[in-house]
Amino acid sequence: MVSRRSSHLIFFFAFAALLLAMHLPFLTLPFHWDELGQFVPAALDLYHDGAWVPHSTPPNVHPPGIMAILALVWRVFGYSILSARLTMLAIAAVGVYLSFLLAVRLSRKAPGAPAFAAVGFLMVAPMFYTQSMMVLLDMPAMTFTILALLLFFDGRYAACAAAATALVLVKETAITTPMVFAAWLWFREHRRKEALYFLAPAMALGLWLVELHHVTGHWLGNEEFAQSNVNQSLRFGHIVYAIGRRIYMLFISDGHFLGTAALIAGWRWLRGKEWTIAGLVAVSQAIVVTVLGSAALERYMFPVLPILYAAFAVAASAWSRPVRLVTQGAMAALFIVGWFWNPPVPFPFENNLAMVDFVRIQQDAAQYLEDHEGNKRIATAWPFSEAIANPEFGYVRHPLNRTVHTGVRQSDLAQLNPKDFDVLVLYSLVWPVNTRLLAIHPIRSMLELFMDLNFNATSDEVRSTLGFVPVVRWTRGGQWIEIYLPER
Repeated sequence: MVSRRSSHLIFFFAFAALLLAMHLPFLTLPFHWDELGQFVPAALDLYHDGAWVPHSTPPNVHPPGIMAILALVWRVFGYSILSARLTMLAIAAVGVYLSFLLAVRLSRKAPGAPAFAAVGFLMVAPMFYTQSMMVLLDMPAMTFTILALLLFFDGRYAACAAAATALVLVKETAITTPMVFAAWLWFREHRRKEALYFLAPAMALGLWLVELHHVTGHWLGNEEFAQSNVNQSLRFGHIVYAIGRRIYMLFISDGHFLGTAALIAGWRWLRGKEWTIAGLVAVSQAIVVTVLGSAALERYMFPVLPILYAAFAVAASAWSRPVRLVTQGAMAALFIVGWFWNPPVPFPFENNLAMVDFVRIQQDAAQYLEDHEGNKRIATAWPFSEAIANPEFGYVRHPLNRTVHTGVRQSDLAQLNPKDFDVLVLYSLVWPVNTRLLAIHPIRSMLELFMDLNFNATSDEVRSTLGFVPVVRWTRGGQWIEIYLPER
C-alpha cells in the first residue's frame, strides 16, 4: 500500500512535471515588463550588493521576499534567466499542490472528484499558465496564502502565523489574510492567545516599512508610487471601474461564466466553517486590491483563484454527472483558447501568451539594433529602454546607448529634439483597440477615462514631427515594433 507521504510526493511531482513540460518553450524567455522594470532589478541589487531596498530601479512598498529567494538561488547556481524561470515554476508547483489539498479539504462531502477539476482549472487558466514562470509577486502570494489557510484549518496556529509572515513579506496587501485569521480566533472562537500570534506578520511588515522609510524617506518608497497606488486609486470613479473589472475577470471572462452558472446552481454545497474562512480570506483580499492600486491588474487576484476554482468545482455537484463533465470540460477548453485569444480592448499582455509575442518582437528589434546601430543614440519608450540597457535581461549582449526616454504619442514626440538621438524605436504598448468600438462614443469615453490607451503616432506624424522615417518593422500576434532613422 502506498503511504500517505508517498502519495503526497507523487501528486506534487506529477504537478511539477506537468508544469515544467507546459513551459519548456519559454524557460529562457527574456524578462517582460514589470519583471525587468522592477522585480528582477531589485533581485539583482540584492544579489550583487546585498541591498534590500533597490537602487537600480525606483524603490516601492513591495517587500523583498521573492527577490531574496531569487538572490539566494543565484548565489548558489549563478545568475541566469533559466534559474529564475525554474524558481518561479517551483513556487507555482507548490501552489498547485497546495491548491489541490485545499480543494480536497473543501470538497469532502461532494460527489465525484471535484478537487481534480479545481486544480485543472488553475493549471490551464491563461493568467496562471503565463505568470507561473514570471518573476512577479502575485503567484507566490497565492502559494503562501493557501499554505497559511491549510495550516489554519489544521489548527496549527503558530505555523500558520509563520506562513502568514512569509506571505506579507512577499506581498504587502496580503496582510488581510492574517487579519482574518486573528479576527476569527478572537471573536468567533475566543482563543485570544492564539489570535495574538498573528501580530507577527504585521510586525514583520512594519519593520520592512521602517527600513524602506529609513533608506528612501518615504513610507511607500517614493512619492509617485504613493500618489498613483493610494491617492489616485481611492477616487470614486476608479473604484467603480476596478469593481467592474474584478467582477468581469472572476465571473465572466474566458470560461468563468460557466463556473458562475455552477455557483448559482450549487451554492448550497459551499457551507461550513472552512468555506466561511476561505471565503473571508478571498473577499478581504479582493477588496484591498480593488481599492488600492491604480492599475487594477488581474494578477492581483491570484490568491483568490484557488478558492474560486474549488467553489466552481464543488458547486457543480448540483448538476448530474454528464452535465457537470460537459460544462467543466467546456470551461477548461475555453481557458486554453484564452492562452491565444486576445480581447478587443486593451489588456495586460502578461494575462496570456501575448506576453511571449511582446518579448519576441522586442528581442528581434534589440538584436537588430545591436548588430546594425550599436553605437547610435536611441530614443524609445519604457520598458524597451530598459531591455536594451542591461544584458542581464536577455535582449542584448552589450548595453546600448538609449539616451532619450519618450512616449509613443505624437504629443510625446513633439517634446523631443531630433539632434539628441540618432534612432527612434516605437512599438505597440497596449493591445490595439478595435476602431469600430472606438466609434461608439460611450465606449470610447469609458476607455479614455479609465485606461491609458497610448495611441501611437503614425509614420506620417513621426516624419512631420521629427523628420524620421521607418526602416524596419516586426509584427507578431497583432503587435509590432518599428525602427526609425532620420530622413535623408
